Amino acid sequence: MALIILDSCINCDMCDPECPNMAISMGEEVYEIDPNLCTECVGHYDNPTCVSVCPIDCIEVDPEHKETQEQLMEKFVLIQEAKKG
Repeated sequence: MALIILDSCINCDMCDPECPNMAISMGEEVYEIDPNLCTECVGHYDNPTCVSVCPIDCIEVDPEHKETQEQLMEKFVLIQEAKKG
């Protein structure tokens, strides 16, 4: 499952630099997570780093982008292959 940043985000800039897939960017009002790039840190870490560093706990599982651990790992592999060119 991809993650989503809620509207309660205070734009503290903690999550963006922690994302290994560069899935987080500034939206119109708050940070946003690109579900096509979010692997919940599968392939990188045991837990999503954005969730770990968020001081107000405004990052949750996005119910509109449900994926299994296997699907997240497949997405991780595709992202890594795309980075190599």
